[in-house]
Amino acid sequence: MTMAKESGLGAGFFLSGYDFSGDVVAIRELSGGPALIEGVTGIDKSAHERIGGNLSGAQRITTWFNPAANMGHKRLSTLPTGNQQGQYWHRTVAGRPVHCIVGKQIQYDGNRGEDGAFTFDSDIESDGFSTEWATGLTAGKRTDAAPTNGTGVDFTTPAFAGSSTFGAQFYLQVMAFTGTSVAITIEDSADNVSFAALTGGAFASVTGITHERIQTARNATVRRYLRVATAGTFSSVTFAVAAVRNDTLVNL
Repeated sequence: MTMAKESGLGAGFFLSGYDFSGDVVAIRELSGGPALIEGVTGIDKSAHERIGGNLSGAQRITTWFNPAANMGHKRLSTLPTGNQQGQYWHRTVAGRPVHCIVGKQIQYDGNRGEDGAFTFDSDIESDGFSTEWATGLTAGKRTDAAPTNGTGVDFTTPAFAGSSTFGAQFYLQVMAFTGTSVAITIEDSADNVSFAALTGGAFASVTGITHERIQTARNATVRRYLRVATAGTFSSVTFAVAAVRNDTLVNL
């Protein structure tokens, strides 16, 4: 069987409401999942036994030195102590994979190459949640100049051709905002025609650059199609949203 293969070209990287795509030299690691606990092999076994431990994950990036306002150096060099949200977009297209993390930035280490290149390594370690591979509900960044209903994205999987009954998680980053406030909500549909607000799918009211992760109830029904809707009093909002619709029970 021949599998479709893709390069890493045309990707994007957003961090806590800032687009660093043009500054990122390399994605050194996108990881996540349970830590493996060794040493639990019984004497009656003929191979090693391992069990899953704490969930964890990381995003490790290398960026160019860019001292411009709101770009890599100005944002990353502060080493903020609060949680950051990273989104790696494999193509800035709706419906494509997005690796998401909520965690701490733990370093900003500079390297000067023999050719004079000046780069920095930054790591984000998960905090509170493991990393998740999500699906883009926007085409990378989306800009609305008025209340807008986005295009539905099909979340059909082999496990669920229609609705899932295990809830969902959503990641929001707002890069720019002009106005009083905007409500950004998730809507679902069975037929990509008739949409309704998804219970648990409303982000906090937005008044500026921000980021947020939300989740529905673990037993919530999430229908086949999802879209992002905006409402409120504003003249421009630029944002990105990624979604994870669970195919099994998730305790996060």
